[in-house]
Amino acid sequence: MAGAYHPCMTLQADAAYRALTTRDARFDGRLFVGVTSTGIYCRPVCRVRTPRRENCRFFANAAQAEAGGFRPCLRCRPELAPGLSLTDSSQVLAQQAALMLENAAHEGRDPALPEVAARLGVTDRHLRRIFATAHGVTPIDYLTTQRLLLAKRLLTDTALPVTQVALASGFGSLRRFNAAFVERYRLSPSALRRDGGAAAPAPAASAGTTSLRLAYRPPYDVPGVVTFFANRALAGVEAVDGLALRRTLAVEHRGEGLAGWIEARFEPLRHEVRLSLAPSLLPALGTVVQRVRQSLDLDADPAQIDPVLALVPGAQREGVRLPGAIDGFESAARVILGQQVTVAAARTLTRRLVERFGEPVETPFAGLDRLFPSARTIATADPEVIGKLGIVRQRVRALQALAQAMAEGRLALHRAAPLQSTLEALHELPGIGDWSAQLIAMRALAWPDAWPATDIGILNALGTRDVKLAAQQSEAWRPWRAYAVMKLWLNLE
Repeated sequence: MAGAYHPCMTLQADAAYRALTTRDARFDGRLFVGVTSTGIYCRPVCRVRTPRRENCRFFANAAQAEAGGFRPCLRCRPELAPGLSLTDSSQVLAQQAALMLENAAHEGRDPALPEVAARLGVTDRHLRRIFATAHGVTPIDYLTTQRLLLAKRLLTDTALPVTQVALASGFGSLRRFNAAFVERYRLSPSALRRDGGAAAPAPAASAGTTSLRLAYRPPYDVPGVVTFFANRALAGVEAVDGLALRRTLAVEHRGEGLAGWIEARFEPLRHEVRLSLAPSLLPALGTVVQRVRQSLDLDADPAQIDPVLALVPGAQREGVRLPGAIDGFESAARVILGQQVTVAAARTLTRRLVERFGEPVETPFAGLDRLFPSARTIATADPEVIGKLGIVRQRVRALQALAQAMAEGRLALHRAAPLQSTLEALHELPGIGDWSAQLIAMRALAWPDAWPATDIGILNALGTRDVKLAAQQSEAWRPWRAYAVMKLWLNLE
């Protein structure tokens, strides 16, 4: 069939072809085109000569294109395309499963689908069925594509040895990596690096720094995101310099603690973020990339969100994003310390916590020299010592209860965590009410419909103190109420 499209596509083939011919960046990551005359699949923004209509096959994601026998384009590089956010409630479960599989793989664990199904509260068989319906491929094919696309990015953009590329992209061994690469792309990793050519390195913060490109869909409210982070930057841990966001970071990978720094620099004309990171974080590169994409909300689709935000009172802002958490515990801890105080006061309390309990780390940036304290460190700290930082007893109790739950593995705070069970677990902790739980869901879980109903900033922006009235007004903004919160906050800053 000429111009065929996959049944999971949300666009008909004619509309998809129009997006391709106009190279519309708003569809980047939402569709891919396989060209039968070349056997290659591309992003809709690819700058190569537009293929003939009858040679095009359209797919909703890269995994479908590869399952159809197409290889990724070396010019537009499908691995750079922004991903999809949790938008359609009928597909949330399948998308959560995909995120959980990716998280496990990037952390160096072999993900087990029955375990994922159990955590989501469904049977293994049901999860496989809805996964195939939502993504058009099996979970294993989907995961293999994600790993291979990350590997392709590393082979093209960095000089990492192939062995390190294999481990950083989630493969347990070089042999498995080589076999999967040859099977999918019909050439070896070293041949792709030679044929594709390594990209010219971007200006880096220090010698030996790895730098990657992360794409997003325009429009993107860069000033709003930068302002948000600048107003909350934590001395020693975070810094904002123009369009560059810098911070220290610690991650767990294969049972080992890694620490270093990252820099995310916006390049608005390219609709990209240039991510640079310390060599010490390279083994966990997949995890770092995921966290940065969530932190900067690079997978959002403004074409769906902006029409709803136009209904929100205040000046019009295009491309509002939902700044997320680079670390779930850190984000939740900062929410607790921000209870019933101003943003500036919360930052002061958090800075004291970092100065007392944060471990030192070397970076090439002046003043960026501390890691945020780990959950284990806070859980085992003397409560009286924490209290002497000016943190009231109720907050100390809530902070340590949160830290204990996360250190023991009873609570996980990341985008792939199941929403309802996580909210219930948060509510069971002392000192965490609905306002705190909703903010944690908004920042750490990247939940787009979070609504901290009693937030004073929201009420001020809406010009009311009636919580019920504000909640009723917010019903028109579903399922993007968290983005509405951001717009309301930004209108006050």
